[in-house]
Amino acid sequence: MKDKITNIVGLIDHTLLKPEATSSQIEQLCQEAISFGFASIFVNPFWVNLCHKFLKNTKVKVGSVVGFPLGASTTKIKIFETESEIKAGANEIDMVMNVGAFKENNYRLIEDEIKTIKKICSKKIILKVIIEAGLLTNSEKKEATLIVRNSGADFVKTNTGLGTGGATFEDVKLIREAVGPDFGVKASGGIRDYQSVLKLIEAGANRIGTSASVMIMQEMLQQEKAL
Repeated sequence: MKDKITNIVGLIDHTLLKPEATSSQIEQLCQEAISFGFASIFVNPFWVNLCHKFLKNTKVKVGSVVGFPLGASTTKIKIFETESEIKAGANEIDMVMNVGAFKENNYRLIEDEIKTIKKICSKKIILKVIIEAGLLTNSEKKEATLIVRNSGADFVKTNTGLGTGGATFEDVKLIREAVGPDFGVKASGGIRDYQSVLKLIEAGANRIGTSASVMIMQEMLQQEKAL
Protein backbone atom coordinates (compact mmCIF):
# COMPACT_ATOMS: atom_id res chain seq x y z
CA MET A 1 0.00 0.00 0.00
CA LYS A 2 2.86 2.38 0.86
CA ASP A 3 4.36 2.04 -2.63
CA LYS A 4 0.97 2.68 -4.25
CA ILE A 5 0.42 5.83 -2.21
CA THR A 6 3.94 7.07 -2.96
CA ASN A 7 3.43 6.53 -6.69
CA ILE A 8 0.16 8.49 -6.77
CA VAL A 9 1.21 11.45 -4.59
CA GLY A 10 4.27 11.84 -6.80
CA LEU A 11 1.98 12.57 -9.76
CA ILE A 12 -0.07 15.31 -8.13
CA ASP A 13 0.25 19.05 -8.76
CA HIS A 14 -1.37 20.54 -5.64
CA THR A 15 -3.15 23.62 -6.95
CA LEU A 16 -4.57 26.90 -5.67
CA LEU A 17 -5.41 29.37 -8.44
CA LYS A 18 -8.39 31.14 -6.92
CA PRO A 19 -8.21 34.94 -7.19
CA GLU A 20 -9.11 35.37 -3.52
CA ALA A 21 -6.26 33.19 -2.23
CA THR A 22 -4.34 34.77 0.66
CA SER A 23 -0.73 34.34 1.79
CA SER A 24 -1.79 32.11 4.69
CA GLN A 25 -3.69 29.84 2.31
CA ILE A 26 -0.71 29.70 -0.04
CA GLU A 27 1.58 28.75 2.84
CA GLN A 28 -0.89 26.07 3.90
CA LEU A 29 -0.82 24.73 0.32
CA CYS A 30 2.97 24.49 0.50
CA GLN A 31 2.89 22.78 3.89
CA GLU A 32 0.36 20.23 2.64
CA ALA A 33 2.55 19.51 -0.37
CA ILE A 34 5.54 18.89 1.91
CA SER A 35 3.51 16.70 4.28
CA PHE A 36 2.06 14.48 1.57
CA GLY A 37 5.00 14.58 -0.84
CA PHE A 38 3.16 15.99 -3.84
CA ALA A 39 5.12 16.59 -7.05
CA SER A 40 4.53 20.33 -7.01
CA ILE A 41 2.32 23.21 -6.01
CA PHE A 42 0.71 25.46 -8.61
CA VAL A 43 -0.12 29.08 -7.87
CA ASN A 44 -0.72 32.34 -9.67
CA PRO A 45 2.43 34.33 -10.57
CA PHE A 46 2.11 36.75 -7.64
CA TRP A 47 2.76 33.91 -5.17
CA VAL A 48 5.72 32.20 -6.86
CA ASN A 49 8.44 33.90 -4.83
CA LEU A 50 6.67 33.20 -1.54
CA CYS A 51 6.37 29.52 -2.46
CA HIS A 52 9.97 29.38 -3.62
CA LYS A 53 11.13 30.62 -0.22
CA PHE A 54 8.75 28.32 1.67
CA LEU A 55 9.71 25.22 -0.32
CA LYS A 56 13.44 25.85 -0.44
CA ASN A 57 15.40 22.71 0.48
CA THR A 58 12.37 20.46 -0.12
CA LYS A 59 11.62 18.16 -3.05
CA VAL A 60 8.37 19.95 -3.92
CA LYS A 61 8.57 21.97 -7.13
CA VAL A 62 7.02 25.40 -7.64
CA GLY A 63 4.72 25.75 -10.63
CA SER A 64 2.88 28.70 -12.09
CA VAL A 65 0.71 29.64 -15.05
CA VAL A 66 1.22 31.70 -18.20
CA GLY A 67 -1.54 33.23 -20.34
CA PHE A 68 -3.98 31.97 -17.73
CA PRO A 69 -6.84 31.26 -18.00
CA LEU A 70 -7.81 32.35 -21.53
CA GLY A 71 -4.60 31.86 -23.51
CA ALA A 72 -5.37 34.99 -25.51
CA SER A 73 -2.44 37.09 -24.30
CA THR A 74 0.13 38.09 -26.89
CA THR A 75 3.29 36.05 -27.18
CA LYS A 76 5.25 39.03 -25.87
CA ILE A 77 3.22 39.03 -22.66
CA LYS A 78 3.60 35.25 -22.30
CA ILE A 79 7.37 35.67 -22.68
CA PHE A 80 7.42 38.30 -19.94
CA GLU A 81 5.31 36.16 -17.62
CA THR A 82 7.51 33.13 -18.17
CA GLU A 83 10.74 35.02 -17.57
CA SER A 84 9.33 36.70 -14.46
CA GLU A 85 8.05 33.46 -12.96
CA ILE A 86 11.29 31.60 -13.56
CA LYS A 87 13.25 34.48 -12.03
CA ALA A 88 10.93 34.32 -8.98
CA GLY A 89 11.67 30.61 -8.55
CA ALA A 90 9.25 28.60 -10.71
CA ASN A 91 10.39 25.11 -11.74
CA GLU A 92 7.38 24.37 -13.93
CA ILE A 93 5.27 26.48 -16.30
CA ASP A 94 1.73 25.66 -17.47
CA MET A 95 0.92 27.84 -20.47
CA VAL A 96 -2.53 28.17 -22.03
CA MET A 97 -2.58 27.72 -25.80
CA ASN A 98 -4.16 30.47 -27.89
CA VAL A 99 -7.39 28.58 -28.57
CA GLY A 100 -8.83 31.22 -30.90
CA ALA A 101 -5.75 31.18 -33.12
CA PHE A 102 -5.83 27.39 -33.14
CA LYS A 103 -9.52 27.41 -34.16
CA GLU A 104 -8.55 29.58 -37.13
CA ASN A 105 -5.91 27.01 -38.11
CA ASN A 106 -3.11 29.43 -37.29
CA TYR A 107 -0.91 26.54 -36.29
CA ARG A 108 2.26 28.44 -37.07
CA LEU A 109 1.50 30.95 -34.30
CA ILE A 110 0.88 28.12 -31.82
CA GLU A 111 4.08 26.31 -32.81
CA ASP A 112 6.22 29.45 -32.68
CA GLU A 113 4.79 30.46 -29.31
CA ILE A 114 5.47 27.08 -27.73
CA LYS A 115 8.99 26.94 -29.17
CA THR A 116 9.71 30.46 -27.88
CA ILE A 117 8.46 29.72 -24.37
CA LYS A 118 10.28 26.37 -24.25
CA LYS A 119 13.51 28.09 -25.25
CA ILE A 120 13.12 30.39 -22.23
CA CYS A 121 12.37 27.40 -20.01
CA SER A 122 15.37 25.46 -21.38
CA LYS A 123 15.80 21.86 -20.26
CA LYS A 124 15.63 22.76 -16.58
CA ILE A 125 12.06 24.07 -16.48
CA ILE A 126 9.16 21.79 -17.41
CA LEU A 127 6.69 23.32 -19.88
CA LYS A 128 3.12 22.05 -20.04
CA VAL A 129 0.72 23.42 -22.66
CA ILE A 130 -2.99 23.59 -21.84
CA ILE A 131 -5.12 22.89 -24.90
CA GLU A 132 -8.48 23.52 -23.13
CA ALA A 133 -9.92 20.25 -24.43
CA GLY A 134 -13.49 21.17 -23.48
CA LEU A 135 -13.51 23.72 -26.30
CA LEU A 136 -12.19 21.34 -28.98
CA THR A 137 -13.57 18.56 -31.14
CA ASN A 138 -11.82 15.19 -31.00
CA SER A 139 -9.97 15.88 -34.23
CA GLU A 140 -8.91 19.29 -32.90
CA LYS A 141 -7.71 17.72 -29.64
CA LYS A 142 -5.50 15.34 -31.59
CA GLU A 143 -4.15 18.12 -33.82
CA ALA A 144 -3.42 20.39 -30.85
CA THR A 145 -1.75 17.54 -28.99
CA LEU A 146 0.58 16.78 -31.89
CA ILE A 147 1.48 20.46 -32.25
CA VAL A 148 2.39 20.63 -28.56
CA ARG A 149 4.53 17.50 -28.76
CA ASN A 150 6.27 18.50 -31.98
CA SER A 151 6.97 22.04 -30.76
CA GLY A 152 9.18 20.90 -27.89
CA ALA A 153 6.97 21.18 -24.80
CA ASP A 154 7.17 18.51 -22.10
CA PHE A 155 3.47 17.89 -21.40
CA VAL A 156 0.05 18.29 -22.95
CA LYS A 157 -2.41 19.43 -20.29
CA THR A 158 -6.14 18.89 -20.79
CA ASN A 159 -7.84 21.90 -19.19
CA THR A 160 -7.42 25.03 -17.10
CA GLY A 161 -10.24 23.95 -14.82
CA LEU A 162 -11.87 27.34 -15.36
CA GLY A 163 -13.11 26.78 -18.90
CA THR A 164 -15.72 24.50 -20.44
CA GLY A 165 -15.59 20.96 -19.09
CA GLY A 166 -12.90 19.15 -17.14
CA ALA A 167 -10.54 16.23 -17.53
CA THR A 168 -12.16 13.08 -18.91
CA PHE A 169 -10.98 9.51 -19.35
CA GLU A 170 -11.73 9.76 -23.08
CA ASP A 171 -9.69 12.93 -23.58
CA VAL A 172 -6.69 11.60 -21.69
CA LYS A 173 -6.83 8.32 -23.63
CA LEU A 174 -7.02 10.21 -26.95
CA ILE A 175 -4.08 12.43 -25.99
CA ARG A 176 -1.98 9.50 -24.77
CA GLU A 177 -2.59 7.58 -27.98
CA ALA A 178 -1.61 10.65 -30.01
CA VAL A 179 1.66 11.44 -28.20
CA GLY A 180 2.81 7.89 -27.52
CA PRO A 181 4.06 6.33 -24.27
CA ASP A 182 6.98 8.60 -23.45
CA PHE A 183 5.46 12.09 -23.49
CA GLY A 184 3.89 13.95 -20.58
CA VAL A 185 0.10 14.06 -20.20
CA LYS A 186 -1.43 16.14 -17.40
CA ALA A 187 -5.10 15.74 -16.54
CA SER A 188 -6.64 18.79 -14.92
CA GLY A 189 -10.08 20.25 -14.32
CA GLY A 190 -12.80 18.95 -12.02
CA ILE A 191 -10.77 16.12 -10.49
CA ARG A 192 -12.14 15.78 -6.98
CA ASP A 193 -12.13 12.10 -5.96
CA TYR A 194 -9.76 9.15 -5.74
CA GLN A 195 -11.56 6.95 -8.29
CA SER A 196 -11.31 9.69 -10.91
CA VAL A 197 -7.56 9.90 -10.31
CA LEU A 198 -7.19 6.14 -10.79
CA LYS A 199 -9.21 6.22 -14.02
CA LEU A 200 -7.22 9.13 -15.44
CA ILE A 201 -3.93 7.43 -14.61
CA GLU A 202 -5.24 4.25 -16.26
CA ALA A 203 -6.13 6.33 -19.34
CA GLY A 204 -2.54 7.55 -19.57
CA ALA A 205 -2.09 10.61 -17.37
CA ASN A 206 1.28 10.87 -15.66
CA ARG A 207 0.49 14.09 -13.85
CA ILE A 208 -2.74 15.14 -12.10
CA GLY A 209 -3.62 18.77 -11.42
CA THR A 210 -6.17 19.29 -8.66
CA SER A 211 -7.12 21.60 -5.82
CA ALA A 212 -8.73 18.65 -3.99
CA SER A 213 -5.43 16.82 -3.42
CA VAL A 214 -5.73 16.48 0.35
CA MET A 215 -9.32 15.25 0.17
CA ILE A 216 -8.32 12.74 -2.51
CA MET A 217 -5.45 11.41 -0.39
CA GLN A 218 -7.68 11.07 2.65
CA GLU A 219 -10.20 9.13 0.56
CA MET A 220 -7.42 6.95 -0.80
CA LEU A 221 -6.12 6.11 2.67
CA GLN A 222 -9.61 5.22 3.88
CA GLN A 223 -10.23 2.91 0.92
CA GLU A 224 -6.85 1.23 1.25
CA LYS A 225 -7.40 0.60 4.97
CA ALA A 226 -10.79 -0.95 4.23
CA LEU A 227 -9.23 -3.59 1.93
